[in-house]
Amino acid sequence: MGHAKNRADSAQYHCVGVGVGPANLSLASLLHGRPEVRNLFLDRKASFGWHDDQQIPGTTLQVSMFKDLVSLSDPKSPFSFLSYLHDQGRVYHFLNAQFDDVPRLEFRNYLAWASRRNENVVFGETVQEVDFDGVFTVRTDHRTVTAENIVVGVGSRPWVPPQGRDLLGPTQFHVNDYMNAAKDLKDKRVVVVGGGQSGAEAFLDLISRADGELPRRVSWISRRRNYFPIDDSPFTNDYFMPSHSDYFYGLPPEARQAFNAQHILSSDGISESTLRDIYQRIYVHRFVQGNPDLVGLHPNREVVEVTAADAGGWDISVRHNDEPGATEHFEADIVVWATGFRPARMDFLAPIADRLERHGDELSIDEDFAVRWDGPADRNIFVQNAARGQRGLADPNLSLNAWRSQRIADRLSGVRSDEQLASFIEWSSKAGAKVLWGA
Repeated sequence: MGHAKNRADSAQYHCVGVGVGPANLSLASLLHGRPEVRNLFLDRKASFGWHDDQQIPGTTLQVSMFKDLVSLSDPKSPFSFLSYLHDQGRVYHFLNAQFDDVPRLEFRNYLAWASRRNENVVFGETVQEVDFDGVFTVRTDHRTVTAENIVVGVGSRPWVPPQGRDLLGPTQFHVNDYMNAAKDLKDKRVVVVGGGQSGAEAFLDLISRADGELPRRVSWISRRRNYFPIDDSPFTNDYFMPSHSDYFYGLPPEARQAFNAQHILSSDGISESTLRDIYQRIYVHRFVQGNPDLVGLHPNREVVEVTAADAGGWDISVRHNDEPGATEHFEADIVVWATGFRPARMDFLAPIADRLERHGDELSIDEDFAVRWDGPADRNIFVQNAARGQRGLADPNLSLNAWRSQRIADRLSGVRSDEQLASFIEWSSKAGAKVLWGA
C-alpha cells in the first residue's frame, strides 16, 4: 500500500477522528482547548463540505438552531451557531430576519467556519487503514500516526435502489448531485422518485423555475400513501432527547426495528412549509396560469424497472401498492432519485474487522457508542451516525449530535457530565412499584 512513502508522526494522539462531517466536527469542537485529550481529525475532502450539491436555494433546516455542534452540551463554547453569527458581525441581522427556520446553506457555512477555526481538523488527507498492536496505527496517504482511541464519523453515502443503480449518469442521478446535474431542463420530462424532504425540495424547485427553464412535465413518485408532513409535535420530539435514546438502546432488537418503522415520519417527513409551497405552486400553474399538465403526483407506488426507451430517455415501470397486478409506465428524459442515504463504508477498518462485533449491518456499540471488540478496555473505536438500528431515528439526525459527542468526550476523559433532566414521559415501566396519586 505504499506505506514507505508515508512520513511518520512521532506524536501519539489520545484520539484520532476519521471523517469530518457534523458528527465528528461536533466532537472536535467539544475537545478543542483540552490539551489532556490530544486529538486529530482527518478528512479526505480538500475542504469542508456538507451536501454541497444538494443546497437548493430556499431550503431550511428541520431542526432548531440550538441543535448545532455544541450548544446543547456546552452553551458557552466558542463553536456555537450564535458565536458564528456574532463572529461574522450579523447576529442582529439574523434576529431581524425572523427566519422560521435556519437556511440550510447558512448552517452549512457555520459548519465550515467551525472547521476552519479548529487547528486539529485537517482536510485533504485520506485514511487508508487502521490497525492495532497495543495502540491504533492510522495510515493515511500523507503519514502514519498512532492513537489510543479512534472515532469514526464518515457519514453517509447516497443510496439508489437496484432498479436505477447501474444507470446513473447525466440523465439519472441522486438528489445529492442535484445542483450540478439538474440543469437545462426546459421542455424535459422529469421524474422525481422519493417522498421525503429531499424529494419534496427537488420537486418544488423544478416546478418553481422561470418559464424559460420550466420542464414540460414533472412527475413525483413515492412509495408512501401520501406526501406526509414531518411530525414535529412536542411529545414526538421527545424521541430526540438523550433519555429516549438511552431507553431505545435497552429495547430488544425486534422492538427497536418496529419502532423505527412505525415512527419514520418523526425524522423523515416533509416540512409543512415545503408542502404548502408545493400545493400553492401547483394551484397557480393549474388554475391561474393555465398549465394543467405540468405536474403529476403519484404516491403509493413502487418503481419496479427502469429501461432505456426506444425514442430516447427512460421508460419507468411502476406498480401501485394497492393494485399490484397493474403496471403504469412513465416516460422521462431525466430521473432524480431522492431515495435517501446509507452509512458510508468503513473499509479502512479491514485490518481489525474480524475483531469487531456486529449488530446486523451495523457495528455493535455499547452505551457510549464504543464498538464492542476483543481489544483492551482502554482502547476504543467509537462510531458516530452509524447506529440507527441500536440508537433509533435520532442517531443520523442533528438533534443529538452534541450530546453524543459529549458522551464520547466523557469516555475519553474518564468523567461523566451531568445529564439534562429526563423526558416528562416515563419510557420504562416501574415493574412492581406502586403509582401513588397525590403523593
